[in-house]
Amino acid sequence: MSYISWDKDKLVNLEFSLNREILRSNSAGAFMATTLIGCNTRKYHGLLVVPQPQLDKNNHVLLSSLEETLIHNKEEFHLGVHMYPDGVFAPRGHKYLTEFTADPMPRLVYNIGGIKLTKELIFSNTEARVMVRYTMNETPEPVTLRVLPFLAFRNVHMLTHENHDASRKVELVKNGASWLLYKDYSRLFVQFSKSVEYTHIPHWYYNVFYIREQERGYEAQEDQFVPGFFEITMKQGDSVILTAGLEEKNPASFKRLCEAEEKKLLPQHDFEECLVKASQQFIIRNDQGTRLWAGFPWFGSCSRDMFLSLPGIALALGDERTFKESLDYLIERMKGPLFPHRYYQKSLYFTAVDSPLWFFWVLQLYEKMLGKDKKSIWRKYKEPMTTILESFIAGTDFNVKMQDNGLLYAGNSELALTWMNVFADGHPWTPRTGLAIEVNALWYNALRYAVELLKVADAKNPLIEKWQSVADKIETSFAETFYDTENCAFYDYVNGNERNALVRPNMMIAASLPFTPMSEEMQKRAFDIAYSELLTPRGLRSLSPNSEHYQGITIGNHSQRERAYHQGTAFPWLISFFADLSVKLFGKSALPYLEDIYNGFEIAIQENGIGSISEIYDGNPPHEGRGCISQSTSVGALLYLQYIIKVLNQKGGKK
Repeated sequence: MSYISWDKDKLVNLEFSLNREILRSNSAGAFMATTLIGCNTRKYHGLLVVPQPQLDKNNHVLLSSLEETLIHNKEEFHLGVHMYPDGVFAPRGHKYLTEFTADPMPRLVYNIGGIKLTKELIFSNTEARVMVRYTMNETPEPVTLRVLPFLAFRNVHMLTHENHDASRKVELVKNGASWLLYKDYSRLFVQFSKSVEYTHIPHWYYNVFYIREQERGYEAQEDQFVPGFFEITMKQGDSVILTAGLEEKNPASFKRLCEAEEKKLLPQHDFEECLVKASQQFIIRNDQGTRLWAGFPWFGSCSRDMFLSLPGIALALGDERTFKESLDYLIERMKGPLFPHRYYQKSLYFTAVDSPLWFFWVLQLYEKMLGKDKKSIWRKYKEPMTTILESFIAGTDFNVKMQDNGLLYAGNSELALTWMNVFADGHPWTPRTGLAIEVNALWYNALRYAVELLKVADAKNPLIEKWQSVADKIETSFAETFYDTENCAFYDYVNGNERNALVRPNMMIAASLPFTPMSEEMQKRAFDIAYSELLTPRGLRSLSPNSEHYQGITIGNHSQRERAYHQGTAFPWLISFFADLSVKLFGKSALPYLEDIYNGFEIAIQENGIGSISEIYDGNPPHEGRGCISQSTSVGALLYLQYIIKVLNQKGGKK
């Protein structure tokens, strides 16, 4: 039995099966996503979702789904599942499902009387291509397999409807057909490994319904174009491979191609293997360079998320190539001291004051986890490090400026420059304008680390004294600014006379850093608060439940979700810093509860995006997964936590 598998009782339960999604992606940036039973519940679902750089910087759904029918003695058994408004499902092919397994690829088994059919989904590791292998395990006599392709040809963030612009033309190719619905798109090719009969009857299916979009407050219905159908006769023991891609292939190569891709598939025999496999799905390598996707199915690349993910996804796995190439990608796109935070409408945005400071933190881990020497790190990265520190001292975009006491001020009321950066109703919901506690701790850490590198690599450099002087000022002013000695509490941010005392995990991040301006007493207090008020089995809450502003469930329309996002939602990535602080304070005695946290996540990989970890979880029990079904920072945090656990077990002491 596969590590992740379900039987008929679970699969026919739509409340269960529609809430569990499968995802496969590749280094080309293409992906496949749907539910266990193949019923798409999001506009982001599709069997072939691919970048279309000639159109924009987003992915596009070309092949939405396949609807199969088995025809035996003139009786039709429809295996597909589509959802329509008012809870209507047609057809209801899930009733024939008897088994789902995830390893080494998603595999569905259908049983119809004496007919048993297996359907396996294999996604290419390098090109935009999905392969579907149908195997007729049992049948008393030959049956006909009919396959209808449902086409979308649209941006993943949008929906499509019947229109006159969609081309109804088909081009027949070897064992298949190809279509180009709209100009400037890539052409879609669907081919079979054996000869098939294609019937061209172009028509639209109306009002395909995406329940997850309705729940998220978005338009939830679309029309999909079905150009025709394929038919092939199969007898017991027969196997046929369908491929969908952006170029025509020789069908004689499909079996070999499929087997070659199978050999590349990483196993999922246990929790650790699932995390490793999930981590590789975020790595994109193409002519633009190497980068990490923040999350599937809707995020792109983001500098902050890349820095937070790299320790687990690259360093913990010894993948120095991905680490270095990812940094190169970001450095090449710097604007002054700032890294690209996100793409939107073909433009790069740099609105992240902390990303340049996470750069120093990730280099510290690079040195420590892979045993790199300080001289080589300084020589390779001295230019971006110097640019960041000098620009922040002098002042730069987005009102980022150093004060006389060395602390870093950033933003205004219309900007959200920290990781708490959501907008609601056109305005940042948690702007944290001014002096943010974790930003200033990161600023201090960056200065101290740069000085440490320079003392080894270039001991006579005058920047040593300059940067050290700033760090010394911060060490003096940090506690005066951010610590409430009377109540043994922290200010999350300070802006003039405003001292925001909401209990958030940012004080814990500040305490956990390799160089922290906090005293040991302050570090212990930050740990105690985080442990007692913020820690959950799925990460740390973004706000204490003791706050009147706390929202323990992140649901509703876009505005409602954004308002709740940093008001109590639990984030798995924060576990990395909780773990670092735990080990810093308690050494090996932290091991038992770190292991409990790690092991407690194992059940989560069988929920939401199976085999992976969600972006966020409700702050309230039962801590249901929300947001992206597979998030790089979440997976990276657990791989990093596992690394810490292994180090503690091997060395028997502090990291």
